[in-house]
Amino acid sequence: MLTFTQRQPPNSDVVVAFTLALTAEERTRSRHRWETVDGKVIFFRLPRGTLLKDGDILQDETNSSFIRITAKPETVLTVFAQTPLLLMRAAYHLGNRHVPVEITSSYLRLLPDSVLRTMLEQLGLEITEEILPFQPEFGAYGHHHPH
Repeated sequence: MLTFTQRQPPNSDVVVAFTLALTAEERTRSRHRWETVDGKVIFFRLPRGTLLKDGDILQDETNSSFIRITAKPETVLTVFAQTPLLLMRAAYHLGNRHVPVEITSSYLRLLPDSVLRTMLEQLGLEITEEILPFQPEFGAYGHHHPH
């Protein structure tokens, strides 16, 4: 059993024992027990509020093992707009609902939600369902490290 208690900078030149693929929601859990496919038991005992990003390296409590966290592909809705203004309006409406949203200059991405999908379609946005790593924006009040 390994207990991981601290995060290393993503560019650490360390040898990782293995990689753990987690969904966006799983990457927000600072206290959790995981079981890997080959039966390893892993505990997270990270500082409360730790938000893990794709590529983060975690170190165990004995400083002898490292794992890399990756963003696990999951079902998402990718939202495209004909104009930047329409994309900004969509981001505004999604932000009002406090749902996790990945924001880029060309698309928005969110977890599947039929009510939000209908709202976005009524605003005139194009929506594609895909299976991709989801990397939502962290809230303004969350503790995060800049990329």
